Amino acid sequence: MRLELPQPELVQLVKRQLTSLFIFDESREEAVLNAVMGPTLEKTEHCFSQIANKYYSRDGEAYFNPFHAGQYAIFLYYLCRQAFLDETPRSTLPDRIYYLNKCLNSVDLFYEIEMPKVFFLDHPAGSVLGRATYGERFAFSQGCTVGNNKGVFPVFGENIKMMSDSKVLGNCHIGNNVILAANTYIKDTDIPDNSIVFGSSPNLVIKPNKYKSLDFFLSPLPLEIVASIQN
Repeated sequence: MRLELPQPELVQLVKRQLTSLFIFDESREEAVLNAVMGPTLEKTEHCFSQIANKYYSRDGEAYFNPFHAGQYAIFLYYLCRQAFLDETPRSTLPDRIYYLNKCLNSVDLFYEIEMPKVFFLDHPAGSVLGRATYGERFAFSQGCTVGNNKGVFPVFGENIKMMSDSKVLGNCHIGNNVILAANTYIKDTDIPDNSIVFGSSPNLVIKPNKYKSLDFFLSPLPLEIVASIQN
């Protein structure tokens, strides 16, 4: 992956941001940042290599620019997640990186939530992604909410697109290859594969989605999803 900043400078950037906004124990935590940076960049590269947006590649290879807010938001999620998984003994470093992402990008991506290996966010300000189950090729825009109802969270299939201000709450199973239109509100409702959804529960309008892929991603859909669209 082509890096706008070399890895050591990227570590220093995160370190300075954490120091400016919170606290940073340089004597111990810089070693942690260095240790988790490599695996984080590997996950970032895999994600970015599947994104079709022109800002995520240069000359045919994945490209990471930490001064692109969307790219940096994804990177910071992977960074706090990696610190949470790897750091022993546990400190508040993952919390501070998670909080840094909220401060800089106004997006709530908690490190205990397992986001897909490939996901995309487009102007994610004001979005909150709760403890749902997320399938691959998940994309969301500004003002989106995924949350619980009475402690039950949604389950998402693959190839999902949440347009601006859409919401999914509670006991929902969202099928594969689904687009949630802007301002859609789904609560305790299952959505079938290959759908475009409008409106609010319980009065949703569900139309067929014949698109075989989202324009955000390069990777093809699984064969079973393509077959279900064709049928």
